[in-house]
Amino acid sequence: MTELHDRPPLAVVTGANTGLGLETAKGLLSEGYRVIVAARNPDKGHAAVGALRGESPGVDVRFEPLDLDSLASVRDFAATLRASETSLALLINNAGIMALPLRKLTQDGFERQLGVNYLGHFLLTSLLLPLLVSAPAPRVVQLSSLAHRGGQIDFDDLQGERRYDPWRAYRQSKLAMLLFSQALQRHSDDEGWGLTSLAAHPGLARTALFDHGVKSRAVVGSLFKVLMPWISQTAAAGE
Repeated sequence: MTELHDRPPLAVVTGANTGLGLETAKGLLSEGYRVIVAARNPDKGHAAVGALRGESPGVDVRFEPLDLDSLASVRDFAATLRASETSLALLINNAGIMALPLRKLTQDGFERQLGVNYLGHFLLTSLLLPLLVSAPAPRVVQLSSLAHRGGQIDFDDLQGERRYDPWRAYRQSKLAMLLFSQALQRHSDDEGWGLTSLAAHPGLARTALFDHGVKSRAVVGSLFKVLMPWISQTAAAGE
């Protein structure tokens, strides 16, 4: 029987049931990682695990429920992981939503793009930090975006209560993820954690990220559907 300390390194990928997350999980499994598919929808999560096992029989992959819209769900996920694992080599904060046409709130009352893209991942990373620092050369990756260049953290209207704009909220959330990545690296350096904190921009990849934002708008959505094949890349290329 394999001893715990001889097990392959563990990676957690949020939103790994589809798109960039699924492609990332494939790549990590091919490199010998154990992978946890962390996703909100159990049916889609289990389907992704089945597809990954079907493509590469014998890989060590499992689904764990994680809804970044709920901080309670984030805490439950982290508690489950801390109870079953001794270290975490790689955390990829990939899941996200983009440009929701109407202002919506998370289960905890936060503007949903800020809550799902940033706050949920911030809490997840914080709660998993003990496992991360127990691994040799751990890494945390934030899926940010070049959209951050047009963003600003509006502390006077952080939740978009006075003026909600879909893209403004998205850019703010991605800027917050980038700033978090930089702050986490500074803390690691100061505390000697040995953790590498990274931020990545996957380019314009064809994923479900667009379905509830850009594509949901009648005129813009129709134009975007026509242009998308010509101006974008596959999810596999984005990974």
